[in-house]
Amino acid sequence: MSTAHEVMTRDTSEHSWSADPYADALRAGRGPLFLRRSDGWLLPLDVERWCARADAVDREVLDRSEGAVLDVGCGPGRLVTELAARGRTALGIDVSEAAVAHTARLGGRALRRSVFEPLPGEGRWNTALLLDGNLGIGGDPHALLQRLGELLCPGGLLIAETVPADVDERADVHLVGAAATEGSADATFPWARLGSPALLRHARPLGWRTTDQWTAGGRSFVALRSRSTSSRAEPPNSRAVISSHRGRKPLADSPVADS
Repeated sequence: MSTAHEVMTRDTSEHSWSADPYADALRAGRGPLFLRRSDGWLLPLDVERWCARADAVDREVLDRSEGAVLDVGCGPGRLVTELAARGRTALGIDVSEAAVAHTARLGGRALRRSVFEPLPGEGRWNTALLLDGNLGIGGDPHALLQRLGELLCPGGLLIAETVPADVDERADVHLVGAAATEGSADATFPWARLGSPALLRHARPLGWRTTDQWTAGGRSFVALRSRSTSSRAEPPNSRAVISSHRGRKPLADSPVADS
């Protein structure tokens, strides 16, 4: 059961990532766009790469993925679109309406939903992706890793992109555009930044097993396996609807087939 704090945190994050600077950047296909801490520190966001086609590093990640793939924080959908072009079963989720619409226009399946809300195929996804800084979602790595363990099938694969340094930090941030002064205090939301060592420190107590670590194109990645047996007491609820694909017949082997 979610606590009042967890609900408030997710609602604040959804409001922030749906704010105009992000939507405007996705529509334009370029930045500048930053996460800004209260002390003025800025983290540039690579909007141009997100809005481009999957590059060689992305394709290597997707080559490592297995079965049906859930892209958490799919953004404008380059990974979901690439998987669809390969004939793979994939769903992107994002709290940004602009991101979901962009993904749908490219032909990818996407749902406007927080990872902490009910999702199609819970407990049956073979692979989950946390790329492009999305390991920071919610500012609570423990809660995020625990939730992904619920979404994946037993022994499922998580591929996470990490900060290429030994970083383990959490901060309240907000989105800003070119002026780096946009946004307001009420748009602040919690975010996390983790290097690979920090991710492993958070993952091991939850039963995740490391299968690989690698770097490519200046980016760092970790592949983890969830517990081999499910800890869920009840069958997963997978009745949510993928709004951009109402009326389409889902793939028979898809975890979203009964959505």
